[in-house]
Amino acid sequence: MMTSAEIRQQFLDFFASKQHQIVPSAPIVVKNDPTLLFTNAGMNQFKDFFLGNKKPVSPRVADTQKCLRVSGKHNDLEEVGVDTYHHTMFEMLGNWSFGDYFKKEAIAWSWELLTEIYKIDKDRLYVTVFEGDVQEGLPKDDEAFTEWEKHIAHERILLGNKKDNFWEMGDTGPCGPCSEIHVDCRSDEDRKAVAGSTLVNKDHPQVIEIWNNVFMQFNRLKDGSLQPLPAKHVDTGMGFERLVRVLQQKQSNYDTDVFTGTIAATEKITGQQYHFGDDKKDIAFRVLADHIRAIAFTIADGQLPSNTGAGYVIRRILRRAVRYYYSYLHYKQPLLFQLIPVLAKQFATVFPELQQQVEFIGKVVKEEEEAFLRTLEKGLKRIDDIIGNANLNKTKSIEGKAAFELFDTFGFPVDLTRLIAFENNLGVDEAGFEAEMQQQKNRSRAATAVDTEDWVILHEDALSEFVGYDSLEIRSRLIRYRKVKAKGKELVQLVLEATPFYAESGGQVGDTGVLDFEGERIEVIDTKKENNLTIHLTEKLPGNTQASVIASVNRPKRHATTIHHSATHLLHAALRSVLGTHVAQKGSLVNEEGLRFDFSHFTKLSEEEIIHIERLVNEKIRANIPVHIKEMNKDEAIAMGAMALFGEKYGDSVRVVIIDPAYSVELCGGTHVGNTGELGFFKIKHESAVAAGVRRIEALSGVAAEQLVLEQFEQLRQVRESLKHPKELLKAVDALVSDNNELRKQVESLEAKQLIVIKQELLKQVESVNGNTFLGAIVEVSNADGLKKLCFELKKELNNYLVVLAANIDGKAQVAILIDESLSTARGLEAPKIIKEQVAPLIKGGGGGQKTLATAGGQDAGNLLQVLAKVKALIE
Repeated sequence: MMTSAEIRQQFLDFFASKQHQIVPSAPIVVKNDPTLLFTNAGMNQFKDFFLGNKKPVSPRVADTQKCLRVSGKHNDLEEVGVDTYHHTMFEMLGNWSFGDYFKKEAIAWSWELLTEIYKIDKDRLYVTVFEGDVQEGLPKDDEAFTEWEKHIAHERILLGNKKDNFWEMGDTGPCGPCSEIHVDCRSDEDRKAVAGSTLVNKDHPQVIEIWNNVFMQFNRLKDGSLQPLPAKHVDTGMGFERLVRVLQQKQSNYDTDVFTGTIAATEKITGQQYHFGDDKKDIAFRVLADHIRAIAFTIADGQLPSNTGAGYVIRRILRRAVRYYYSYLHYKQPLLFQLIPVLAKQFATVFPELQQQVEFIGKVVKEEEEAFLRTLEKGLKRIDDIIGNANLNKTKSIEGKAAFELFDTFGFPVDLTRLIAFENNLGVDEAGFEAEMQQQKNRSRAATAVDTEDWVILHEDALSEFVGYDSLEIRSRLIRYRKVKAKGKELVQLVLEATPFYAESGGQVGDTGVLDFEGERIEVIDTKKENNLTIHLTEKLPGNTQASVIASVNRPKRHATTIHHSATHLLHAALRSVLGTHVAQKGSLVNEEGLRFDFSHFTKLSEEEIIHIERLVNEKIRANIPVHIKEMNKDEAIAMGAMALFGEKYGDSVRVVIIDPAYSVELCGGTHVGNTGELGFFKIKHESAVAAGVRRIEALSGVAAEQLVLEQFEQLRQVRESLKHPKELLKAVDALVSDNNELRKQVESLEAKQLIVIKQELLKQVESVNGNTFLGAIVEVSNADGLKKLCFELKKELNNYLVVLAANIDGKAQVAILIDESLSTARGLEAPKIIKEQVAPLIKGGGGGQKTLATAGGQDAGNLLQVLAKVKALIE
């Protein structure tokens, strides 16, 4: 039986024999394409070739592509682990033709590979072709049908509708009819009982699609119409995990050697056993085996977990995995990070980026797990409170709003809430939960909605070329434009045939400047890159789109930005020299105001290390080293020691920036100075943590660094002046700090005595309300913290109490509410809820806290008596 590695290699070798160039996988995290967060199909990296924006390196290529499907149109997340064949991260084996061969060759080769090389039984295979669509004006794909009749029995060729047999990457973009190949993995007995043809595309777990031949013929426009592409292309995709399952004769993808190593490691860690079943425990094993791949590969490609965008998707996947091992494998400490070395070893030869960053990825994952496990504990306490209230109020289910709070705040999926509710003889208001979820989606969609019109093409065959390394002003022409609306503002995107404007990329911000259309001057407010197009953002369209244009970059801004970009290269090399070669760039921002550089390192930098780094960079600046930039073969560049960034896609030919071959050699598409002396001076402003294993340095060079030093000296002069120009400044500051500390102690002592007096007076005002102890008063304290201290003191003296204290501090309202635990439970009273519903509206403010103690602050101190009365009414 072939291993998964052998199966992958046979695919690549087969298409190499058919004159395909084997190309590396693109990063799983997408850059320069606003329509995608992740690579979700093998064709993503070739999109420009299909659209005619860029010429391919070869008319025929093949690859294995890392893909992720957890967001947008292609979203398989909830099926992952539950069934046997859905995944978040998966490999897509593909062969591609860019205007070369078409349906005849694609169909013949797929049949040859499956039946002659992989030896799959022909009587287990079915194929589907597009049946046509009257509304779209699309005919049946007779060409594909005819080609299949040369290889397979007529009754095994099935017609499929637009949903199954017309492939589209998204709402717009390249698309076309497709022909799928399905395999029937059932037993001979089952196959005799029910014909496999009746189970194709019916979500049967044993009758599955393994290969899709997409025939790219159209571009879907915004209005829904289809525009023929400049040339016809072939885009095929075969799910690697499903293929391995078929060839290794397994009933589940998870039973193949793609996943069994990870499952075995999980068994060893948890002490639990995987039984190949469908209970929650077995699903948890599959969830972990799948999710750790998505998590590890995205982090390796440079995407850290976060609260927004692609980072939030990864955090969601990670938290889903944690919930499963916490709830169903009964493992209460970080687990996922322990699986990283297993995965890295498995993929060392095909995707070496995991092995190269195994320690870093493990550190990031472990910290994320620890943070979520703490949140999970809080969530379980919160659900206990919710269940307690439901029982108290004799409701039979958890409110939809509460279920959504558990999902949104604590990361609880509704199925976990449902399980815990069931264990407590409760249901969940599913409709209410869905309504809350939809509201959030609507808010999110409204905040990020971008309305993009179709391109107006002025010159059909023209390509967009960047010439800004050598020229900052050129004459060009407009070749396409479109309008976009975002957050209520309309902008215009212009594409020139040649442009000196650098598009935001590699951390360097986009250029600004002016486009002069034969006397009509239009300001470029930013420059972006979308796929292979350089897009100039403007606030209006030129009156004459056919006019020639003089494109002029803002020179001072570009020069200051360029200085900071070259400074990042010097900084990167200095960090590796001082801290070690484990340092790798994890992100950067370079503009005219300064630079921000994120890098892998596990501890805070010491003052000595920062000084050492600054000195090394400034030494290289003073040496006035020439900056050499060369175009060369990628393999040649790597061989000479050039550093490539994880998660970047490089072509065969790369741009290499060399600042002393023994010091700094990097692959980089940004703009750079001619000599390091142009940087003038380098100064680090700040060093901080960004995430687990990632530090950030903010620094300045050139005029910006000079300005920082001048500002620092001016502050120092003002400090000296304030202290009456002491001879020894540090001694004078130390004396001032010492005096201040002594005075603070005296003030705190006086305040403590004052609070004791106030407490005694307050105890005289205690009253009984319906058998409960109530105390409401307006007190005189100097700060809000005084109210909390009074609450803690009163807590020692009272029983079954509700306390509300208010103060007018410098015209602002401050309120503290204290509730006895027994009263809170008996009456369903919660201090934060009282603050939100009763107090905040009266004082025009807000606040929060714990269940039995909460505080608030507000702008209106005129309603404090009403606050006392409102709170008292809760127990009257």
